[in-house]
Amino acid sequence: MSHDSSELRPALPEPGHPSSSPAPPRRGPAWSSDEDQEAVPQPTTPYDGPHRTLRLLRRAGRRQRRVAAFLAVAPFALFLALTVEVPSLMTRPAPGGLPTGLLLALVQLPFTWLAVLLYEWTARRFVDPLARRVRDYDRRDAPAPERAP
Repeated sequence: MSHDSSELRPALPEPGHPSSSPAPPRRGPAWSSDEDQEAVPQPTTPYDGPHRTLRLLRRAGRRQRRVAAFLAVAPFALFLALTVEVPSLMTRPAPGGLPTGLLLALVQLPFTWLAVLLYEWTARRFVDPLARRVRDYDRRDAPAPERAP
């Protein structure tokens, strides 16, 4: 079962892209004569296909890496900042008798696991369907292998 919802919606044209939508032919200014102007043809093919899918795949991968890296690095950076800026807080006992610094250091491990789990979930949900679509484009375009008699 695929969670790829991009197939449910039509591809949206990109603003400013030459083939984003079949626009009416351009004409000159109203004060010029129409007989001097020729219509400029616009491409009519929609901007969809392997290039769009590759661009979406790269974008999804970048977003995924940024979020996962932030979730993995943020607790460590917070721990370091509190250690440098407020050392008295880090030595104060937390509930349970452990020093606050040690408790924050131990919290980093589950937070890193959370970042890995989120990375895996977003890969399956958003990135893998795009990668499958790119692979399908490649298979359609590749020549059929020749069989030996």
